[in-house]
Amino acid sequence: MKLLKEFKEFAVKGNMMDMAIGIIIGASFNKVIDVLVKFVLMPPLSLLTDDVNFDNKKLILREAITNASGIITTTEVAIGYGALITVLLDFLVIGFTVFLVVKGMNRLRTRAHDSKDKTVITPKDIQLLSDLKELMEEQNNMLKANLKN
Repeated sequence: MKLLKEFKEFAVKGNMMDMAIGIIIGASFNKVIDVLVKFVLMPPLSLLTDDVNFDNKKLILREAITNASGIITTTEVAIGYGALITVLLDFLVIGFTVFLVVKGMNRLRTRAHDSKDKTVITPKDIQLLSDLKELMEEQNNMLKANLKN
C-alpha cells in the first residue's frame, strides 16, 4: 500500500510525465538522426569514396565454407567496422546537435536572468531578487555614508 502511495506521489509531481515526454522526444530525435545520417550524410560520403557502402565494410577473419551443393557449412567470421563508422557518425551528429540545443538554451537562460535586458521579460523571482539586491546596495551605501558623518 505504501509503495502505491509513493508511486502516486511520484506520478502526480510531474516527474513521470517529464520523463515520458523526454523518452518520446528522444525516440523521435533518434529517428531523425538515423535518417539524417543514412540518407543525407552517408550518400555524399559514399560518393566521395567511389560508392563505398560503409554498412557492408568488414574485415573477414574466416571465409564462409560451402559444400558442393552450395549449402553453407561454416559461417563467415568478420569484424563489421563499417557499421561502427556509421554508428560513430550517428554519435557525432547527435552530440553536435545536443551541443547546439544546450548552447541555445543557455543563451536564452542567460538573457532571461539578466534583469537589465529589457528585450526579454525577466521572470518574477529573478526580478524580485534583483530588486532586493539593488535595495540592499542602496541601504549599505546609506549606512556607510552615515558612519562617515
